[in-house]
Amino acid sequence: MTEILTSVEADDLERRIAGGLKRTGLVAGDRVALVTTSGRNMLCAILAALRTGIVPVLTHAGLLPAERALLLDDADPALVVDDQALVALTESAPIDLAPWPLARPMHFTSGTTGRAKGVWSGILDERDAAALLQEELNLWGFNAGDRHLVCSPQYHSVSIRFSAATLAAGGTVILPGPFDAAGVADAIARYRPNTTFMVPSHLQRLFALGESLPPLDGFRLVAHAGAACPDPVKRQAITAFGEDAVWEFYGSTEGQFTACSSSDWLEHPGTVGRARPGRHLSVDDDGTIWCDVPTWARWEYWRDPERTAQAWHPATSGDSYGAFTVKDLGRLDSDGYLYLDGRRDDLIITGGVNVYPAEIESVLADAPGVRQIAVFGVDDEQWGQRVCAAVVGRTTGTALEAFAREKLAGHKRPKEYHFVDELPHTATGKLKRNALPVLLGLS
Repeated sequence: MTEILTSVEADDLERRIAGGLKRTGLVAGDRVALVTTSGRNMLCAILAALRTGIVPVLTHAGLLPAERALLLDDADPALVVDDQALVALTESAPIDLAPWPLARPMHFTSGTTGRAKGVWSGILDERDAAALLQEELNLWGFNAGDRHLVCSPQYHSVSIRFSAATLAAGGTVILPGPFDAAGVADAIARYRPNTTFMVPSHLQRLFALGESLPPLDGFRLVAHAGAACPDPVKRQAITAFGEDAVWEFYGSTEGQFTACSSSDWLEHPGTVGRARPGRHLSVDDDGTIWCDVPTWARWEYWRDPERTAQAWHPATSGDSYGAFTVKDLGRLDSDGYLYLDGRRDDLIITGGVNVYPAEIESVLADAPGVRQIAVFGVDDEQWGQRVCAAVVGRTTGTALEAFAREKLAGHKRPKEYHFVDELPHTATGKLKRNALPVLLGLS
């Protein structure tokens, strides 16, 4: 069922949830894990925590209990809230809140090690907290007349950012539930939203409805990110929503890099845009992208100073906190437009969700009959990439799928198993993961 949340309703609900969180003894800097269903209650719980300086810990809803337990053990939350506990929090006496979020949620990311780590931004002072919100308001122009359609679950950072800014500006948020193309089309026809964010696979599934689609020209902003958008889908979006409405941005769990209007993209095909205001992009000699950010965009890997140090260069001016990288590769043209040449070496992005091969390999290596396994991504028209595996051993795809179903969330499970006599390696013994699609005739 579609939920409608106005700014007035959200503020009241946030104050009550915040009152409940405070009465459990939580204070600014504490972490609260929200293992809850996406919707108005979860959104308001996230914002209630942030407006008191309590940091919500958010995990993928599709994780198996054992997978989630590993992340929560690392995050060490003072409180874990499920749907039942959240309902009880909504019935608490309200308290006063800061006018804007005082922190960013803790989301989890990883690298080629497959060891997921939380991204921690700490507690912001009043100046930086105000600037963090104002950046979103200025960039996307959120205002009291906006009706924002939420197409991604609340564990996605962009869902929170866009919803929070819409509500802070006095607008309304429309939450139709888990993405279903027909349901989203109905929400568009029924509630007439004028802003939204979709990953490219959302756009593809929406356009697949064909003639049953309602008019889409009422949007002033349709942002997309999370995966490479196929050229035909991008052009169809521009035609359907209007050139002025469609924007792309490039970012990561750690932070935001660029924004790109359709007119810029049409003039510079393939670009993901130029640096967002207040940021500066550079590319080092090996093609690694770095982004200088303002102080309110600082972050670190939770309890991992070594990885944090590897991700940051020190500030070169008083206006910058420093430059960070997520080890993506790219190039800048003479006008400052960024082009991506590749994501992190092993990262698979399927349906806008990050999947890390090393994590999957560590699980499937224990399956009976597996001697070696390599997980890799293959381009997919609907999902951006699909997860595949090359296997050396005496087993079957059916057996591996059954094993994976007990150990891995659905988005992590390989969609295809390819059996080989040996895996390709470099002369120094490093797995040539990116060569697998070609060797197997999948690219």
